[in-house]
Amino acid sequence: MADPAGYRPQTGEIPTNPGVYRFRDPHGRVIYVGKAKNLRSRLNSYFANPAGLLPKTYAMVHTASSVEWTVVGSELESLQLEYTWIKEFKPRFNVMFRDDKSYPYLAVSMAEKYPRVQVLRGERRKGTRYFGPYTAGAIRDTMDTLLRVFPVRSCSPGVLKRAEASGRPCLLGYIDKCAAPCVGRISTEDHRALAEDFCSFMGGEAKPFVTRLEKDMAAAVAELDYERAARIRDDIVALKKVFERNAVVLAEDTDADVFALHEDELEAAVQVFHVRGGRIRGQRGWVVEKVEDTTTPDLVEHLLQQVYGEEAGLQGRLPREVLVATEPSNAAELTQWLSGLRGARVDVRVPQRGDKAALLSTVRENAEHALKLHKSRRAGDLTMRSQALQELQEALDLPIALLRIECYDISHVQGTNVVGSMVVVEDGLPKKSEYRKFSVTGAAATDDTAAMHDVLTRRFRNYLQEKAVQADAARQPGHQALLNAVADAAVAPAAETAVADTTTPAPRAKFAYPPNLVVVDGGKPQVNAAARALAELGIDDVYVVGLAKRLEEVWLPDSDFPVILPRASAGLYLLQRIRDEAHRFAISFHRQKRGKAMTVSALDGVPGLGDSKRKALLARFGSLKSIKAANIEELTGAKGIGPSLAEAIVRHFSADVEDATVPAVNMTTGEILDT
Repeated sequence: MADPAGYRPQTGEIPTNPGVYRFRDPHGRVIYVGKAKNLRSRLNSYFANPAGLLPKTYAMVHTASSVEWTVVGSELESLQLEYTWIKEFKPRFNVMFRDDKSYPYLAVSMAEKYPRVQVLRGERRKGTRYFGPYTAGAIRDTMDTLLRVFPVRSCSPGVLKRAEASGRPCLLGYIDKCAAPCVGRISTEDHRALAEDFCSFMGGEAKPFVTRLEKDMAAAVAELDYERAARIRDDIVALKKVFERNAVVLAEDTDADVFALHEDELEAAVQVFHVRGGRIRGQRGWVVEKVEDTTTPDLVEHLLQQVYGEEAGLQGRLPREVLVATEPSNAAELTQWLSGLRGARVDVRVPQRGDKAALLSTVRENAEHALKLHKSRRAGDLTMRSQALQELQEALDLPIALLRIECYDISHVQGTNVVGSMVVVEDGLPKKSEYRKFSVTGAAATDDTAAMHDVLTRRFRNYLQEKAVQADAARQPGHQALLNAVADAAVAPAAETAVADTTTPAPRAKFAYPPNLVVVDGGKPQVNAAARALAELGIDDVYVVGLAKRLEEVWLPDSDFPVILPRASAGLYLLQRIRDEAHRFAISFHRQKRGKAMTVSALDGVPGLGDSKRKALLARFGSLKSIKAANIEELTGAKGIGPSLAEAIVRHFSADVEDATVPAVNMTTGEILDT
């Protein structure tokens, strides 16, 4: 770990203005972003007495190797810039409430000829009605239940087009989950009316539909049509089920998100109920670890900042009211920021009495139960991960903690379509955003050891190149001014913005962060090949081991005997999971590459003719035979085919008559693909 005294800035160098600061590790990665009304006071608190810091804050300042800051013109600007950098860098020590998904909405595309019911996330589309937000499970159940009563189209455009062309409905049409307007079972006008009824029900007008169905059921019973009466009865039950799920809890004109937290010294649980039209449309929750001595108002501020940050530019998605149990820090600036995102006023307040306060109490109880459940589940998981990493470090006699492990595997079929995979584990957990895959060709594809050497060489050569680029960029005289200009552009316009940075941010790169341990799938030959690749590049601070499948023994470079871990060892189990994940990732890429290689065509050898232009030719001429018979002028009639490419196509077929008669064939199924 680094000594904070080694990179502590002089007190006089730090301004007393409001601003945003960043801590970076030795590899240039941003590991923490924070804001302060007084930068000097806040940063000095990290260095004055490190021993008195909370455990995670202590780990953060000792992991970092530099600190930098940017002065802004107001607290609103600092709020915006802090969120921008947290979103960009995803610092590992910041409180992160959000997952990667936006809220799911039930949407009806009324602008289409046949309106479609679907689940949508992200930006709103013109001519589409939205209902929600919901949780992922609840929205699927609601949609599936309502389609039996309102069988509106829910298929994709491709399925709809195929059904219209064939005259046969899709599966949903056969099981009465779709009225099948594509084949004329229902007219366009009646299907649109059905979609309007669906929207009316989702808008809260449920009782008229239930009453109408009850009358239809009574009429069916009077006519002794008991089968129809039973179907209508089931429809009534389905509607009541959905209606009860969306029971009214507040006034029907209320749109609000209700947040509550329950916290202890180390973690905080958050629950939110989404109320739209007075009804609870969805519920979500997060559990986060605290980094520094964060107060509850600060947690609420970070929560709202991150939850609504993704909603920028989507007017109408943010509710009119945001109800919280504790008023957030910088409430005025936060309200102004949220109102700007919504395009209309947003009220952030603490309800004191009445139905809203009662609902907030219910949300708080949910947060309390969520934290208890999280701790009971996480206790075993965290203990096992820590034990596994410690056991592995001790068994391999490594002097450093295994914060990052990378595992590599090679996959092929008898030397064809050779690929490599790289999976990453940080703190015992997979980090899928940093997985990589490699295509191995040429001499390196001759055997597993050569392929492993090639993959490791390419990975760490990229690391060294990107490290050199970072160093060169840091020495450029105008580099800092450019970075400061980018930071200024990330915040709202201000009268004057002063900037003072003590270090230079590193460019974002794919391979800039090296592992502590490299694990290869294989025994002594693969381990020695990987170690040789690192040695040739001059890398001596990355340790290499191999896990052989036969006896699950661990091999070290240049060792005649493997390390045998106990079968019940948590460290061995961790290695097995990493190895299996690398194998899965390699196999999936190999199958994808092999599938593409198995489809061949007589047009593949034409230089400059890609997939889209091949499809354009087939769409224009209908078959390979017609393409072969066409002259240059006729070929240029196809989309994207110019005179030079048309000449190349003619030359290709005239060069080898035998090859020109070979149709496109799927080598797996034998299917002819020339039409």
